[in-house]
Formats: sequence, structure tokens, C-alpha cells
Amino acid sequence: MRDNVDWRLDQWRAERPDLDPSPMGVVGRIQRASRLLDRQISDHFATHDLQLWEFDVLSTLRRSGPPYQLTAGQLVEASMVSSGAITNRIDRLVTRELVTRELDPHNRRSVLITLTERGRELVDETVVCHVDLEEKLLGGLSGTDRERLAALLRKLLVGLGDAAPGNPLL
Repeated sequence: MRDNVDWRLDQWRAERPDLDPSPMGVVGRIQRASRLLDRQISDHFATHDLQLWEFDVLSTLRRSGPPYQLTAGQLVEASMVSSGAITNRIDRLVTRELVTRELDPHNRRSVLITLTERGRELVDETVVCHVDLEEKLLGGLSGTDRERLAALLRKLLVGLGDAAPGNPLL
């Protein structure tokens, strides 16, 4: 079984036999898989009148537990976007009445973002379909393959400096 990346690697081997292009195979496959997955997932969210980033913000609030509320700073940390980008995203979600924004009564310099009932219903409905889609997208991998791939990708991400919000790497 060969993929598009194999074809590219063969070309490099023919043109530059002095190079070992195998790292390009790993990175290229991760990038290509990411693009293919993003396209399918984005198409899926569009059927729910959502964009990927909207689902990301709404699901981050939903996962936070009652009262489904985080500061704008916590959302920035969880989403890995700039504070300017999160402000723009929150503005758009407020307009759609999926979240509310208010000053933190305990810290007037902080803004609280809260998932509305409408936002919670939308994310709850969408996440079920999202998990079903991801199950289909991974259908070519056995359970063992998925666990091994997840472990290897986790190792790669940690090596690249990724860490869970609030848990910096030591």
C-alpha cells in the first residue's frame, strides 16, 4: 500500500540520492492527514452551522463544567490563539447568542465568558455527531493501532513543547 507521500519521497530519492528524506515522510504524512481531517471535520461542522473554531470555543466552555464559564485568558490558553483573536471569536459567538460576556465581579480586569443554554444545546448535539464522524475517519485503524498512534503523537507533541493548559512542562 502506497500513499501520496511515498510518491514524493521516491522523487527526492531519485533526484537527491545523497539525502535521506524519511523525516519528510513522517512530517508530510502528519501534515497531509491534518489537512484531510480538517476538511472533513469542517464540512461536518458546517452542517451544524458551525465553524471549527466555534466548536473549539464552545466545547472548551462545555468541558469546563458548570457554570460553563471561563475567563477570556483561560480561553486564550486553551485555544492557543492570541488575545485579539479570542476577542474577535467571542464577539462573533456573543452575536450568535451562544455565549455571554461580562466583567468578573471579583476582578474588574477580567472578563468572564459563559456558555448560554442555546450554546450548550448546540455543542451537546454537535459533539455526538462529531465523535461518530471521528470514529468513521479512524475506521481504517484497529483499536490497538489507534492507541499506538495516539501514544506516538502524544510523545511527538510533548517533544515539540506542547502541554496541557495550566500544566507547563518541567
